[in-house]
This record gives sequence, structure tokens and C-alpha cells, in this order.
Amino acid sequence: MNIIVCVKQVLDPEIPPAKFKIDPAAKNIVPPPGVPPVISVYDERALEAACRLKDKHKGKITAISMGTEKAADVIKHAIAMGADDGFVLQDAAFENLDSFGAAHVLAKAIEKIGQYDLVLCGRQAADWGAGEVGSILAEMLGIPVVTLAAEIQAADKTLRVKRLVSDGFEVLEAPMPCLITVSSEIGLPRLPAGPRMMMARKKVVPVWKAQ
Repeated sequence: MNIIVCVKQVLDPEIPPAKFKIDPAAKNIVPPPGVPPVISVYDERALEAACRLKDKHKGKITAISMGTEKAADVIKHAIAMGADDGFVLQDAAFENLDSFGAAHVLAKAIEKIGQYDLVLCGRQAADWGAGEVGSILAEMLGIPVVTLAAEIQAADKTLRVKRLVSDGFEVLEAPMPCLITVSSEIGLPRLPAGPRMMMARKKVVPVWKAQ
């Protein structure tokens, strides 16, 4: 099973609010220097779901992240957890995109990667929390989408997904390839293993530009 996981770099949620400053000219929040971004906690759950499927069905996990050059650290974190490969999408043209723009860039990257059975995203971004990119991305790729997955099982090119709804849960089946957004109820992500952490540190993460 070939799985692609979209992961996002976000500001470390442990940064105290008092450490932030406001740039009145750019109308931006300026985080304190020296604190690197971290992987979105929701995307970390998507990675955990991918690793569980890989543990059971073998295959390959590819992580992609759109952001600054520091997004390479997010890809290396994914590799330390169990991903096999990863790419950073970094270009001035990718800055300050809305959900549709971000989904367009991710869709082009996934098409460039090629054959895949499943695309996984977190249920929402840990910073903006809109929860839109996954569904828009599935539409652009022309594949089915199931949101808010708490459990994913695969058999014979079909995925069986237990998803959360307001009054409980429902179970859906979807053909592969498809896209699934993963809810936090899937469980805690695994801790990166020592040997994989060493391998991830040595990994050179390719950077793809807009061209």
C-alpha cells in the first residue's frame, strides 16, 4: 500500500503568548526567535494511521509539507515515526495561500509523486483550524473523501472507515485510491524510535519549487 501523508509545520503551541510580538506594518504576529516550528498535532495522528496500515499491509509512506526550509524538520520527524520518504514544497509563490491555493499545490505534488492508494491528512490544521484542505484536495485529485476517521481498515483495494458524527459514529467503505482526514480519536502517535531518528537526521529532504 502506497500512502501519502500531508503534514504541516506550525508554531510550537508551548510558546507562551507573552513571547509573541506584533508587526504593525505587516500586520503579522512575530514569534520569538530560536523556536523552530513543529508538526501539527492533527497531522501527527494522520502519520500514526499511516504507520499502522504499513505495519499490517507493508508498503511505503511518503510525507509532503508545504512551508519554509524549516519544514524539512517536519519531514524528518515523519521519517523518524515511520515514513520512508518526504518532500518539502517551498517557494515564494506558496506563501499566504488560502485553503484552495494550498490544496492546489499539494495536488500538483501528489500528481508528481505518482501512484498512490491513499492520501491522509489531519482533520484540521493546528493553527487555523479550518479543516478545509483535505476535502478540497480530494476534489482536485478526483478521488473519494472520508472525513474525521477514528479507525481505518484496508482489504482488497477497499477501505473501511469508522468516522465520528455528532451523535456517535458511522462506518463507511471507500475504494482506493481515496483521501481520508484523521481525527484525534484514532489515538496517540507513536514515539520516534532511536534508529529511525538517526536515519532521519542523515536524510537529505528534496525541495520542490513551484516550477
